[in-house]
Amino acid sequence: MPVKAPSSMHRLSRRALIGVAAAALGAVALKLSPLAAAEEARAVPVPVMDEPAAPGETQKVAVLAGGCFWGVQGVFQHVEGVNSAVSGYAGGERATAEYEKVGTGRTGHAEAVRIVYDPRKVSYAKLLQIYFSVVHDPTQLNRQGPDTGTQYRSAIFPADAEQARIAKAYIAQLNQARAFDAAIVTKIEPERTFYPAEAYHQDFLTRHPSHPYIVIHDLPKVESLKRFFPEIYRAKPVLVSQMAN
Repeated sequence: MPVKAPSSMHRLSRRALIGVAAAALGAVALKLSPLAAAEEARAVPVPVMDEPAAPGETQKVAVLAGGCFWGVQGVFQHVEGVNSAVSGYAGGERATAEYEKVGTGRTGHAEAVRIVYDPRKVSYAKLLQIYFSVVHDPTQLNRQGPDTGTQYRSAIFPADAEQARIAKAYIAQLNQARAFDAAIVTKIEPERTFYPAEAYHQDFLTRHPSHPYIVIHDLPKVESLKRFFPEIYRAKPVLVSQMAN
């Protein structure tokens, strides 16, 4: 996929990755690719460092980027304790937080997801474990699978110094344990504002489950979540559209 392709071409290029006969291949992918792609996920060590919920605290925010936000959002919407997961942009300015502009790779943004969660049910460190285990490959620099460009970088946008400390410690832990075949390239980018993406990007995985890109690259992530984290997997996702109603 060309790094500087505009939005419309960006989505078309994802279809091109699947082939000219996308419809026919999509039918085959429904049967074959989830298992193949799920094999790319892996179990990673439980984080040694975590942050317990403060007394009376019922809501916290995490912002994570790991490639196309369709799949990242889709995974966290199936995590028990997550109250909302919104696709958007982080790392750049408000004026350029638009899909057409972000797609050029020149705005500094990454496609990211803002996760609002209940720390009594799921901790920040557990969200990071899911992020590194099934959401994406943290060893890929400025890309994720078929998507290339800094807008697809692996990045953590901590809400405060404690989140930054936990993220940094966990990356060091995973590298020391050699959890991956290469070094983790995930960036920790503090003090960055998150901007929600356009409505047509929200709940994309749920609304378009037969989209070839979703079938091949994202549905396997949800299956991996169910397989590796059955204790916090929930079958019914929490959707942005439901929040608006």
